[in-house]
Amino acid sequence: MLSIVWLFVMVFCLLLEAATYGLVTIWFAGGSLVAFLVSFFCPSPLIQCVIFLLVSFVLLIFTRPIAQKLVANKRTKTNVDSIVGRTCKVTETIDNFNETGTIVLDGLEWTARSSKGTLITAGAKVRICSVAGVKVFVEEEA
Repeated sequence: MLSIVWLFVMVFCLLLEAATYGLVTIWFAGGSLVAFLVSFFCPSPLIQCVIFLLVSFVLLIFTRPIAQKLVANKRTKTNVDSIVGRTCKVTETIDNFNETGTIVLDGLEWTARSSKGTLITAGAKVRICSVAGVKVFVEEEA
């Protein structure tokens, strides 16, 4: 009877993982699979629960960081995050003290500030370091 419960827990965890793709419940599905297999050889619910918890814990602790690194590398930056590190041209001198400066990137004009506080003249080539709100922080390329 308990075998059916472990099978149900495994299917539930797999469905939940498929719906969220958060790499959270997949480890418990592995634990319930092992508990399901153990239930055929050991009828003790306590031993089955202990094995479920141990296997789930081991999978969670030792394999989750590896899986997250693999998944995180495949994500592509979008929107504002995608412009960090790109090179563009200064169209108005960047002066943090006077709060002036603009750049043009992909035909769009951005308010710009120097990340180091230096004066950057119009026409200079800069690299975008970060974005805060509607302002980009840049540094001059050598």
